[in-house]
Amino acid sequence: MVAPPAAIPPAHRAHPSRPSIPPTHAQDAPATPAPDLLALRDFVTQVTRLVSQPLAEPALLAAAGDELKTLIARDDWLPPEMAQPHPQFYRQYLLHADPLERFSVVSFGWGPGQRTPVHDHTVWGLIGLLRGQEVSQPFGLDAQGRLVAQGQATLLTPGQVEAVSPGLGDIHQVHNPLADQVSVSIHVYGANIGAVRCSAGCMPRTAAASPLSRAMPTAGCPISGTARKPAHDQRDASAGDQWRRSSPAAAPRP
Repeated sequence: MVAPPAAIPPAHRAHPSRPSIPPTHAQDAPATPAPDLLALRDFVTQVTRLVSQPLAEPALLAAAGDELKTLIARDDWLPPEMAQPHPQFYRQYLLHADPLERFSVVSFGWGPGQRTPVHDHTVWGLIGLLRGQEVSQPFGLDAQGRLVAQGQATLLTPGQVEAVSPGLGDIHQVHNPLADQVSVSIHVYGANIGAVRCSAGCMPRTAAASPLSRAMPTAGCPISGTARKPAHDQRDASAGDQWRRSSPAAAPRP
């Protein structure tokens, strides 16, 4: 008696209309964990509640600063594409813009040695360091009205938060001091920062009010209420380029 042919497992059976494809083991490769955007959503929710209350600025900065410390205490939530600098200049990525323009959240990707020009914001702000290092050097006007470095620079390391505001001191220059590592920081501003004008003298060798020179995001982060934006980059200040606006919605206020 002739033995019947062995059964062919379903996964190996040839389809009558297409050639047989040998099985692969791609499914066995470890998957890259998806960013946990819930942490960012929780942060946005908490800050929205804070700016909805009649808090004085010091209380708001303290409470929002605590929320930012909680956010940057973990490093599993920021999408990798929202942390990438350009080889020649840093980049900013819009993570959230409050629809009432009460605050905005931006991530910065800093290549080694990359820096901003001297600038201010004219609104309160919080800077939280997620990776690497960041140095903020305060500036002020001397007796002749020129911008000069004033006071000690602040070095931020992961988990630390710095507050800025016109009342605390708002003119500074920021850079990544590391020569071989990308740094990533999370900034929170008390306005739609893309639409804010800096005050007189905030850019070197000019006394005229001008829009803050910023590189805004390559894309909005996929969290609730965040719109996607077109791509625009910011060249390093050492190249002498001025910051530029990126979004039609970010036109300067009159």
